[in-house]
Amino acid sequence: MSRQPIQASPDISPDEWQVRRDLAACYRLCAMQGWDDLVYTHISATVPGAPGQFLINEFGLAFDEITASSLVKISLDGEVVDGSDRRVNAGGFAIHAAVHAARPDAHCVLHLHNENAIAVGIQPQGLLPLSQHALRFFELIGYHDYEGLALTPAEQTRLVRALGDFPALLLRNHGSLVCARTVAEAYVLLDTLDKACAIQLKALAGTPYPHQPPAPVCRKTRDQLLGDGSPEGALEWPALLRRLERLHGAGYRD
Repeated sequence: MSRQPIQASPDISPDEWQVRRDLAACYRLCAMQGWDDLVYTHISATVPGAPGQFLINEFGLAFDEITASSLVKISLDGEVVDGSDRRVNAGGFAIHAAVHAARPDAHCVLHLHNENAIAVGIQPQGLLPLSQHALRFFELIGYHDYEGLALTPAEQTRLVRALGDFPALLLRNHGSLVCARTVAEAYVLLDTLDKACAIQLKALAGTPYPHQPPAPVCRKTRDQLLGDGSPEGALEWPALLRRLERLHGAGYRD
C-alpha cells in the first residue's frame, strides 16, 4: 500500500494531508472496535507547521463517516479557522485543548467513552498490574475524578495535573484519554489500555484476589515494552490500515 502523501488542495500541505488521512483512519478504526459513542468523543491532532491549530471531527458525523477532507481545522479555543461554516463541539474540545496546551509532545489526543475503561475507572484501585498489557502503563497512568459535564478552567488545571507526563489518563466515571507523538501511537496506546481494562474486568469477575507480579517485575516489563523510547505504532499502523481498507474500503482517504 502506498503511503505517499497526496496534496488535496493548494491550501493543504502534503504533511497536513498525511495527518488528515491518519486521523480519519484512526476514527474509523475506533468505530471498528466499537469505541465510538454516537457522535460524541473526539480525536484531535496538531496541524504540521501551524502552531496552535488542530484537526478534529465535524460535530454530527459518526466516527465511521470521517474522511481526511471532512476534518475541521480549529484553534486552541475551538474556533473554526479553515474558512468553513462547519460545526465542532467546542465543549468537547475543551479537554483536548487543555492537554495540547500543557503537553507540547501531545500531537494526538484521543479521548473515548470506551466501556472497559469506564468500568475500570469506576473501581477505586484503578488499573491493576494483572496483565502484560497493563504493565505498559505501570506507574504511568493518571486519574481524574468526575466533576460533571462542564470543563471549567479550574478543572482543566486539575485534569492536566493528574495527567502530568503520563501517556494515559482514566477519567473516573467518564472514559479514557491518551496523548501521543503520532496518531498511530495514540491508537496503539488506547488499544493496549482497552485490552488491559477488559482483562482486569474478567479477572476480577472470577476472583477477588487475582495474582499480581511483584513491583520489580512490573517495572522491568514496562521498561522492556517501552524499548528505546521511539514512538509506538510505527510497525502496527500499516497493518491496521490494510485491515481497514480490506474490510471497509479506503473512503477515509478522501
